[in-house]
Amino acid sequence: MTTGEKISKLRKENNYTQEQLSHILGVSRQSISKWESNIAYPETDKLIRISELFVCSLDYLLKEEMEDDSRPQESQIYSSYLLRRTIRERKSKKTIWGLPVWHIGKNAKGIISIGLNAKGLIAIGLRAQGLISIGMLSLGVFSFGMLSLGLILSIGSVALGIFSAGAFAAGVFSTGAISFGIISLGSIAIGDFSVGPLAIGKYFAAGDHARAMIALGETKAYGSAFRKIGKLSSTEITTVKALLSANVPSYLIWAKNMIQVFIS
Repeated sequence: MTTGEKISKLRKENNYTQEQLSHILGVSRQSISKWESNIAYPETDKLIRISELFVCSLDYLLKEEMEDDSRPQESQIYSSYLLRRTIRERKSKKTIWGLPVWHIGKNAKGIISIGLNAKGLIAIGLRAQGLISIGMLSLGVFSFGMLSLGLILSIGSVALGIFSAGAFAAGVFSTGAISFGIISLGSIAIGDFSVGPLAIGKYFAAGDHARAMIALGETKAYGSAFRKIGKLSSTEITTVKALLSANVPSYLIWAKNMIQVFIS
């Protein structure tokens, strides 16, 4: 079997068209056709790229007598083969703003990108960065992942963002098992205004155990200005609203208004 025949065989086994393979290798489709027909011979760097892409040795490609023995044993390359098939590079020919509409590969960069390292308007990968990012480690305007950092929305095991939700969450509005935020909701909630079983707030806290300037608790309440266990009466609601208006700074007026609606 010649080098060209081997390239053709590997290409077909891996479900590539000549056009797709030429795009990956950076050559014309006619070049692939000439290689497979033994009219022309690939350059050394192209042979190396082919061996990496199809997980085979250069000896296998170059030496006919080593056709059966020089290829790696399937048992030795199984995991690598599965990974390469999963992240086999694909790229759209159509571009927008100089980026392919979609790109799939180890290091993917496109409008829609999928890969181990993905960057794009929509990015999905082990490490993802984009307007909308989904990944183990994700960074974006809207971010979803195990470790998630989102400018506006962040959801993940560890989430940081203006709006954040996760086992551990921190943000302007945050909710989670452990939550830190200006407005914080969680099993353990810490912030300026906190609500949860254990709530610790600077200005307001409500929960089973509450500690803040204004503390509303079911079991225990520790408040420096006001504390109450159980439901508030209409008179107490008026008192709490007055305390909030007198003590909360103007830049948090939006949060104060939300809490006043909450207790009404």
